[in-house]
Formats: sequence, C-alpha cells, structure tokens
Amino acid sequence: MRTMHTIAKVKGWKQAMLAVFAVVLAATLAACGGGGGGGGDNNSSSSNNGSSTLNGGSLPASPTQQPIASSAANTVPITVGAGVSGVPNIPAVSVTICVPGTSNCQTINNIQLDTGSFGLRVVSSVLNQSLLAALPTSASASDGAPLAECATFADGYTWGSVRTAIVKVGGETTSASGIPLQIIGDMNASTIPARGCGSGPAENTASELGANGILGVGTAPIDCGATCANAATAATYSNYFACPSGASCIRAAVQTTQQVANPVANFLADNNGVIVQMPPLPDAGAPSANGTLVFGIGTQSNNALAAAQTFTTDPYGDLNSSVYNGTTVQAFLDSGSNGYFFADSSLALCGSNFPGFYCPSSAQTRSVKLVGLNNASTTASIGIVSAATLFGNAANYAFNDLAGQIGGNSSFDLGLPFFYGRYVYYGIDKTANGGAAPFVAF
Repeated sequence: MRTMHTIAKVKGWKQAMLAVFAVVLAATLAACGGGGGGGGDNNSSSSNNGSSTLNGGSLPASPTQQPIASSAANTVPITVGAGVSGVPNIPAVSVTICVPGTSNCQTINNIQLDTGSFGLRVVSSVLNQSLLAALPTSASASDGAPLAECATFADGYTWGSVRTAIVKVGGETTSASGIPLQIIGDMNASTIPARGCGSGPAENTASELGANGILGVGTAPIDCGATCANAATAATYSNYFACPSGASCIRAAVQTTQQVANPVANFLADNNGVIVQMPPLPDAGAPSANGTLVFGIGTQSNNALAAAQTFTTDPYGDLNSSVYNGTTVQAFLDSGSNGYFFADSSLALCGSNFPGFYCPSSAQTRSVKLVGLNNASTTASIGIVSAATLFGNAANYAFNDLAGQIGGNSSFDLGLPFFYGRYVYYGIDKTANGGAAPFVAF
C-alpha cells in the first residue's frame, strides 16, 4: 500500500483504510489462534488447491518462474511473512545505513520493498540513538534551516527529517559521501504543518507503517524532481519543508541533490535498475514467501533482461495508456501494494468485516491491457479469490489473488500478487544524463 503520490502527479488512489484494516484484521485473526511464520510450500502451482478455495470458479494459470539464489553481491533476500505488524503481502528486505566518514552502521530488517516509490525512509525508533544523533541533517540552501519532508502515499503520509547516510543493500553500496534519506517520526507531531502535509493517517511508527521503513526502488532517481527544486512551484507543491529551530515548518524549494534519493540509482555498480523475483504460490495462499531482489539489469551474468515484454513508461513507472473494461487507465506494477486494486462494479465487495476488499462468491479472472510509451502491449490476466476466504487461514500472509477496490476508474494497481512466479524488471530513468528511458518489463 505504499504507492507514492509524487508532486508532479498523483498515482493510484487506493482505499486509505485498507492498510489500517489489514493490521486490525491480522491482529484479530492471530488472537483467534493464528500466527505468522511457518514453512509453507511456496513452490506450488494453482493445481494444488481444492475447490473450497475457488468456490466453483476458475483462475488463470499461475506463472512459475523461481527466484535465483540470493548469494551474489548484487542480490538480497526478500521475505513475506508476519513481519512487524502482521500485514499480509509486505515484501521485506534488510538495509544497512552508516554515518558518512565513520564505522557507525546499523542493519535494519523488515524494510518494505516498494517499486511504487523512490528513496529510503526509516522509522526513527528502530535506529540506535548514537547512530541517529550522528546522521547529518540536511539544511535549506536559502536560510540554513533544517529540512523535513512530508512524503504522501496512497494510504497515509510519513513526516520526518531529511538526513544523509551511506546506504548498503546486499553487497551494493552508495558512495562514501552518502545520499539523502528520510527519518520517519523523529520530529514532534506538533511540527507537522497544518496545511500541505499529507492526506489520510500519519504513518510515523513501525506499527502504523506496517514495516520498519520503506525502500523505494522504482524508476525515478529522486522522489520529487523539478517541481520541488523550482521556487515557483515549490511554494505550492513541494513536499519539503524548512523548519527554523525545528518548528514552524514552511514549504521550501530543495535542489535535486538534496532530495531523498533512490539508493539503487546511486550504487557504485549495478545502478541502472532492479529485478524483483518472487516464487509461485498456491491460490489458497501460504504462510510465507522467499524471493530475491537483483540489482542491475544487463550488468552481471545473473541479471540479463529476459522479459517477454518491455514497456517504456513515464518517469514514475506508469503505463498511462492501458485499458480496462474499455476505459483508459493508468496501470502500474507496485510491490508496495499488498493486493490488486482497481474499480469493477461486477465484483462483490466484502462486508464490514473486510471493508474495501473484493469477496466474489466464486474465483474470478480479469484482464487488463498494458500499453507502454513504446506502444508495446500485452494483456495481463489476474485471479481474484474472496478476501474472506483467503483471510480465513490466519497462518497465511502471502497471497497471489487478493484484490480490492480503488477510488475512481482511472487507475489499475498490479500489486504484489502480480509478482508471484514472475521476474519483474524496473529500468531507472537515466535520461537526465543522456541515458536510457525508464521501463518496466516481465
């Protein structure tokens, strides 16, 4: 549920309460005797599922690609399980941050992998106090005031200071000078601007966020761009704020080099994109799933571009000419969304116990035509099983057929269920330096 609202445009509104509901749901199920963890068979195909899951319906054939081993320097394991707060379908990785010029480092687990946002954000309470105190705070170029950011997502917002750190993921690292990142929740709630900061609930703790942070590895190299750098537009639209004396925060123009940066774009090697590889799942779900995040595309022997279809996108990874039910939609492949989210009045919504999710009486198949800026197109078929049926097994946290409603008819969010059994590629936008255009592929 981490699709980011960029300043230049708003991406895929999902029901704001879905993430909150997922936390409450998981807690309720656990209280009834369920629990996370366990060693489910993540390599099963849809043929392993009984009719009780499908309720007489049918689903499209599940993709069957298996992730490679996460043993190379340009890889890191992805885990889906109970995680921090028992939210289903949260892919997590481990990230190490270091104070530039020192050996003061900390590895943080349960950082959500989000291909729908850009930049690293870490909850302050999970950091060692000595490291947090030593991380340099970014300052406004105009008056030297400390900088903070209000990062708005589809399900809420994060508020906190902008700091500088060396970021390491797997065997990859940024330069010794570090990159800007957001520290979530390190500033008093009273400093949150009354106007211009977020919509929906605050997500400034690990329990509110459902993770210890967010690793945004989508197609954009920074999280805002020219809109936040240009004083004329920043005055109205910037998500950055200058905070004299740590309070009275007001919107500020921030040069691109100070904006929260996509760590992958700043790695010393393998910095042109990522491949998200998740295992196939049974249609009834599984307690856990283990995948691999591969850094670089075509830079090593283990990251060749071997997709059936490649789509060039807008700077944020969106496929804006896609079509669903005869309507043009903005489609996007977002590992930070824990379900498929789209509008379809023919699908029954769940009752008050599962608000916002779809609960069809039998398994359903829907298809969306994906269209890139390069006019490449394909039809993607997805399966949908009643959320009530899926959540009936409290031990399961990984699902390939969970879906819910999205506000309006203009977006189609292919969330984490789409990733199971696939290799999904993200080429980072390098056009500012005369390089390749952003793309997604699978």
